[in-house]
Amino acid sequence: MLNEPTLAPAKINLALHVTGQRDDGYHLLDSLVVFAGVGDTISARASTDLTLSVTGPFAQGVPTDGRNLVLQAADVLRQARNVKLGAHITLKKMLPHAAGIGSGSSDAAATLDLLSRIWKVDPLPLDDPAVLKLGADVPVCRRAPAPVRMAGIGEEMADLPRLPDCAMVLVNPGEAVPTAAVFSGLASKSNPSMPGLPSGLDFKGFCDWLSTTRNDLQPPAETIAPGIVKAITLLRRQPEVACAVMSGSGATCVGLVPDFGAAQKVARAIQVAEMGWWVAPAPMLG
Repeated sequence: MLNEPTLAPAKINLALHVTGQRDDGYHLLDSLVVFAGVGDTISARASTDLTLSVTGPFAQGVPTDGRNLVLQAADVLRQARNVKLGAHITLKKMLPHAAGIGSGSSDAAATLDLLSRIWKVDPLPLDDPAVLKLGADVPVCRRAPAPVRMAGIGEEMADLPRLPDCAMVLVNPGEAVPTAAVFSGLASKSNPSMPGLPSGLDFKGFCDWLSTTRNDLQPPAETIAPGIVKAITLLRRQPEVACAVMSGSGATCVGLVPDFGAAQKVARAIQVAEMGWWVAPAPMLG
C-alpha cells in the first residue's frame, strides 16, 4: 500500500544575487528561499526493485529511469544506509518543468525523507556531500517549509527571522528557460551580496525590504523568455499585489499578497487574461 503522499513544495527564490564564480564553474549565490503551499507529491511503498511512475498534468517528458533525481536520491540513500530493499515510487507532477521553482530538487528532497521512513533508516545529514551532488538546491529543499538564506553553491544555509504571514501567486507563461543559458547570459558574475533581513517586519516592511534586493538572473532570462516581462507586468497591475519578482532562473514569476483570499482573486484575474498560462495561488509556508 502506498504511503500518504508527501508534498514536495515549490521552492521560491524571492531574491537571488550572483556574487561570484568558482574555478570549477559553479556560481556563488546569495538568496532568500521560501516555499509555497503548492507542489508535486511523492508516495512510495517498499518493493524488491527500485522503480518510478510519473502521473499528473506535467508528467509528459519526465524520465522514469536513472536520469530522474527521484531515483538518484533513492539510490544515494540506499547505498549510504546499505538498504537491501527497493521501493515503488509515484511522482505526481503538478509543477511545470524548467520553471525556476526547483521542482526536481524538491522531489529529490522529499524522496530522501520519505524513503528514510519507509526503509526505517536514519535520514542523511543536510550537509552530506552526496546530497549536494544531487543538485545545489536539494539541501535547501530538505529544510522546507522553513525560509532559508542560501549562499555559496547551496551548501551554506542560515535560519531567518520569522517572515510575515502572507500568500503568493505563481505565474508561468509556459516558456521553458534552460538554467545554463541564463547563467551564460549574465552581464556580471560578481555582484553585491543580499542585504541583511531585519527581524519583526510586517508584510509592507517585508515587501519594502524585497525592493532593495535583486534577481541577477532576471535580465538574461527575459531575453530567452519574453513572457517573463508580461507576467511581471500583469502581476504588478493587480491592486492586491504588493511586489512581484521572478523566481530562480525563471520563467515563473511570483506576486506577494497579504492573504490566500487575495491570492485566489489575483490568480483568477490572470488566468482569465492568459488562459494558456500556469497560474497557482498558494500560502507562503514557514
